[in-house]
Amino acid sequence: MNFFKNKIVISILILVAFTFFNNTTLFTTTNTKPRLLAHRGVAQTFNMEGVTGESCTAERIHKPEHNYLENTIPSMDAAFTAGADIVEFDVHPTTDGEFVVFHDWTLECRTNGKGVTREHSLSELKALDVGYGYTADDGKTYPFRVKGVGMMPTLGEVLTNFNGKELLIHVKSNDPTEGRKLGKYLKSYPIETVKHISVYGGDEPIAALQKEIPELRTMSKETMKSCLLPYIAVGWTGYVPEACKYTQLHIPEKIGPWLWGWPEKFVQRMEKNDSRTIIVGGNGSGFSEGFDSQDDLKRLPEDFSGFIWTNKIEKMAPAVTNP
Repeated sequence: MNFFKNKIVISILILVAFTFFNNTTLFTTTNTKPRLLAHRGVAQTFNMEGVTGESCTAERIHKPEHNYLENTIPSMDAAFTAGADIVEFDVHPTTDGEFVVFHDWTLECRTNGKGVTREHSLSELKALDVGYGYTADDGKTYPFRVKGVGMMPTLGEVLTNFNGKELLIHVKSNDPTEGRKLGKYLKSYPIETVKHISVYGGDEPIAALQKEIPELRTMSKETMKSCLLPYIAVGWTGYVPEACKYTQLHIPEKIGPWLWGWPEKFVQRMEKNDSRTIIVGGNGSGFSEGFDSQDDLKRLPEDFSGFIWTNKIEKMAPAVTNP
């Protein structure tokens, strides 16, 4: 009897030791610095207290420290120049078959237009002033009015201007038709352009987009669950589920420690399967939380070599490059 008890104890100890050494990062080293994802390019920042999906953030910006407006060509160019490895931006379809780069579902907050963004033609959207609604003093002054006329770019303009750069497209709807349209749109570009593109958004458009371009790196709540739930169950063995291959994972900083091998073994396991790990602020329930200050960087896991989501690329790139 004691013999069998001892065998069980030894087996348990061996299993515990295997799990520990297979997932600890104590002996995992990297010479790679974290990489940076610039949310909306170089953008005007705003007071995030009480912000919801319905808030007009252009009406609550901080005192401007630069002249860039989010989701514009100059903004993206400035982000890459500052040191961004990836630039994220938002797209909407137009009524005449294009895609425009713009954040909001409706036009009233940032522009001098009215109505739902996707219910307009390209020429109508191109005529708008995308800097019209920005104010840092409750409407006393509008420092970007007139300066943003004609600056809403098409997706094609972005792909042409930043060909070969890593781009992350955000689909704002949950309409599968939009995913199919975007897939057909992207397939009109050379594969060398498309291979530098990732797309995230609602479950339905992302599923439709995957059918159009299976090799495209994508992310949605469903793809995250399909990858991470089985990984949490069996990842202690080092096994990476098929659903984790060629995808993108936005991991909230408070969720990361619950993942086997976090941070560096997890990052390396995913990269071996052509998947990216991007760390975002908080627990995932916040509004575009990023790492936006020197103090925020102190919260990063030691030796993290994945991608950092930031709303202030112009400040964070120097901080990461020269800590």
